[in-house]
Amino acid sequence: MLHDLSVAELENYQGKTTLPDDFAAFWEDTLAQSRGLRQASVLHRLDTALTTLDIYDVTFSGFMGDPIKAWLRVPRGVDGPLPAIVEYVGYGGGRGHALASLHFASAGFAHFQMDTRGQGSLWSVGDTADPWPTGPQVPGVMTKGIETKEGYYYRRLLTDAVLAVDACAEFEQVDSSRIFATGGSQGGAMTLAVAGLSDSLVAASAKVPFLSDIRHAVEMTDEKPYSELTEYLARHRDRVESVYDVLSYFDSVNFARQARIPIHLTVGLMDVICPPSTVYAVFNNYLGPKELQSWSHNGHESGELLDDVDTIEFFQRQLG
Repeated sequence: MLHDLSVAELENYQGKTTLPDDFAAFWEDTLAQSRGLRQASVLHRLDTALTTLDIYDVTFSGFMGDPIKAWLRVPRGVDGPLPAIVEYVGYGGGRGHALASLHFASAGFAHFQMDTRGQGSLWSVGDTADPWPTGPQVPGVMTKGIETKEGYYYRRLLTDAVLAVDACAEFEQVDSSRIFATGGSQGGAMTLAVAGLSDSLVAASAKVPFLSDIRHAVEMTDEKPYSELTEYLARHRDRVESVYDVLSYFDSVNFARQARIPIHLTVGLMDVICPPSTVYAVFNNYLGPKELQSWSHNGHESGELLDDVDTIEFFQRQLG
C-alpha cells in the first residue's frame, strides 16, 4: 500500500539528514590512506562455455589495501578499450556466480561487478572477508563498528566501492574516460557514494537506494536492514544521538549533496524497505543533472529488469 507522503509532498521533501562540517575532510583522508596502500590488481581469465563474452576473476585493493574480489565481463572479439559499468550489489549479497549477470557486457560494456566484504550468503554468494574487529552488534552489518565513524563497517565498504572505480580504470579492456556506476538498494547507496567521491565517473544509476535519510527511514519502517538500528538502539539507549551522528557520514543524502555527474534514480512508491520519501530526499538534494523513474505500484523490487534496461539506455545516451 501507499504508506508515505503524497506525491506532491514527496516532490518537495528534503529529508532530515544534516551534513557534518568535516564530511569532505573525513572522506578525503579515508581515501588518501587507502589509495596509499593500493597494490596492482590481479586478473585471471576463466575457462567457460560462453562464446560471446570473456570473464575474469579479479582481486583488487580496497580499504587499507584489503583484497576485494570482483568479476570483469567483457564482449569477446571487440577491438579497443570499452566503456565500463561498475556494479555494486544489494544487502546480504555478493558478486554471485561468474555467469549470473551477463546483460551489461552483452550490451557492449565492460562489466566490473564488485564483491561485498563480509556479506554474500543471504541471496547470492560472496568471496571477500571483512577482517576488521568490531564491538557488539545486532546480527547483520548495520551496527558493525557503529561506535565510531572511523570503525564503522560502511567506511570500509564505501571505500572499496570508490577504489573499484580506480581499479577498473586501469584495466586494458576499459576506456578510463567512459566509466559508469550502478547498483540497487545497498548497491544504490554505494553508487551514490561513488558519485559524490570519485572524479572518474561519467554518470550513475542508483535503484531504490538504501542508507538514504537514515534517521527518517528508521522512523518509517520496521523492515530489515533498518530494523537492525532500532534493535541496537533499543538496548543502547544512551547512544541514540552518537549513532545518528556516525550515520550522517554514510548517508546517501550527503553524498548527493557532493555529486555533479548525471544520475538516473528509481523509486517504488510501495517500498516498505527503503521508504519513498528517503529516495526523494536523495533526488531533491542531488546537485547534478538528474532523472527519477517512479514505479507507482511496486515495492523494493522497483522495476526489476526494466530498471536494468533503463540503465543501459541512460548510459548509452551519455555516450552520445
